[in-house]
Amino acid sequence: MRIGMIHRVLDSIKAFRLDCKEAKRRSEVMKVRKALHKQYRKRKHSLVCLLLIATVTASCKHHEEEYHSVVDKIEAKSKDYKETSISSEIFIQDLHTIEISEGGHTFLIPERKGQIKSYACTECHTKPLAQLKGKDLKKAHWNLTLRHADEHTMNCITCHNGNDMDNLKSLTGAKIDFNKSYNLCKQCHTKQFEDWKGGAHGKRLESWANPRASMTCVNCHNPHKPSFEKRWPAKFNTQKVKERK
Repeated sequence: MRIGMIHRVLDSIKAFRLDCKEAKRRSEVMKVRKALHKQYRKRKHSLVCLLLIATVTASCKHHEEEYHSVVDKIEAKSKDYKETSISSEIFIQDLHTIEISEGGHTFLIPERKGQIKSYACTECHTKPLAQLKGKDLKKAHWNLTLRHADEHTMNCITCHNGNDMDNLKSLTGAKIDFNKSYNLCKQCHTKQFEDWKGGAHGKRLESWANPRASMTCVNCHNPHKPSFEKRWPAKFNTQKVKERK
């Protein structure tokens, strides 16, 4: 009986030693795995950096036919295309324009004051608006109809300054030149303004080549009635079809 107990104790000791060895082996394996994973992450990071550097390097112009972007290529190719310089200068040279800079974009817009028949306003409005009011006087600009927002949101003095009629004014009372009336529009139409100054909204003058000359809000929209009237496309204009018959 004692011999059997001794054998069982010896077997237990042997099993315990085997468990210890297995645990130690597993611990070493985990250490190796962690080291390999760390090394893999370092190599992956280095590879990403190398790819990024390679991409940037490849995009840079090193040879005559390599460009940073499509825009760079167009500009380079347009400088002397078949011995002809592509420019809109010859098309806009007779237009009365002014140069503006908005949000990093510099371009030309039509001069506005010279196109307003009744400008300057003070040629008729010799006194501030408050002093010109009277019951016996005919309403000024009686032929204008304001259909811009509603009467609780906008009226004449929302944009016009009764004390400085040769200039417009912002919602906060800041002076706005008639040539830059788009600064009025951008107070509410912010998305359209961002698109316009970047060249995506509105119409170009004469040519798409540089220098850029773009129409402003009031060149397409009536400031007192900015919405366009609904109409049929020319091809499917049923009224025109009836008239032709």
